[in-house]
Amino acid sequence: MTTLIEVPEAEPGIVAPKSKSKAGGGLGRYIVVRFFLIIPTVFILVTLVFFLMRVIGDPITASQGGRLPPDVLAQRIHDAGYDRPVLVQYFEYLGQLITGNFGTTITDRRPVVEVLTTFGAATLELSINALIVALAVGIPFGLIAAQHRDKTPDALLRFFAILCYATPVFFSGLLLKLTFSVWLGWFPVAGRASTRTELAMSALAAPSGIYWLDALRSGNFAALGDIAAHAVLPAIALGLLTAGVFLRLVRTNVIGTLGKDYVEAGRSRGVSEFRLVTKHAYKPALIPIITVMGLQIALMLGGAILTETTFEWKGLGYQLVQYLNARDFVAVQGIVVLLAIIVAVTNFIVDIIAALIDPRVRY
Repeated sequence: MTTLIEVPEAEPGIVAPKSKSKAGGGLGRYIVVRFFLIIPTVFILVTLVFFLMRVIGDPITASQGGRLPPDVLAQRIHDAGYDRPVLVQYFEYLGQLITGNFGTTITDRRPVVEVLTTFGAATLELSINALIVALAVGIPFGLIAAQHRDKTPDALLRFFAILCYATPVFFSGLLLKLTFSVWLGWFPVAGRASTRTELAMSALAAPSGIYWLDALRSGNFAALGDIAAHAVLPAIALGLLTAGVFLRLVRTNVIGTLGKDYVEAGRSRGVSEFRLVTKHAYKPALIPIITVMGLQIALMLGGAILTETTFEWKGLGYQLVQYLNARDFVAVQGIVVLLAIIVAVTNFIVDIIAALIDPRVRY
């Protein structure tokens, strides 16, 4: 005997609940979360830098100890507030950072902010040039290596990639200088530009500090050629360090993409291997590069210190070495904190770009 179960009708005005959609708010929530992660990251880095700088004692004793009479040295330490408890100095330093005050250098009595703005543009220019070299070398060579997998071109390019990221940047810089500057005489040995060009760039109204940009704005193409000649070797030395990583990433991801079903379907329809690599497998392989680019910015900034010293490129890295030699740890602390902030913000921007390209990153 079959029993009929009556289902009660829904009362008027009552609507059955709907399942929540997972699509809404993904990108916005991701951006907000990633933005607020910058704050603890920078806070931890600032804290580590501050206390590591205090391990060796107060900055004035480190830079001026043995050069000044004890009473004069003690008076300077007291005037700067370095005889107070370290925690008091720490919280005061945090308060100064919030207002944009990075302190004053000990050796030349310049505001650290002035040092950062004066020499930061040079480091930015070098990093942009090196990134252009890294992308121009790493991506095409990675595609060629993937297209000729396990053949002679692939083996040679993989060996080239290992050389790129295993060779110290100062050593590759010295080799480039010896070969192309000393022996062949094709490029200048050191510097950002000739003295005449530097004077012309400094005479511009509201210069950006990025020489090739200022030369383009002023229409000074003679200066632009001089700036490009000085930039080639430093950009190659620093760019190859990252190009090897990009080459391996592109090769690995293009090979993985070439095994996908849609690529096999295109191959069965007679699409050429070159078109499969450049049209179908190319774009998906760029997503890991964009994701890793944030980490490579940190590597590039570290390499910029050695590159600027090798080529006497007067940027933050070059100045950092000068202040380290002078034991001016107030200036060193300010430069390192700025580099840490740049790395954190760059990683945030890269994460947002990766989320816009690949929606799976947001969840």
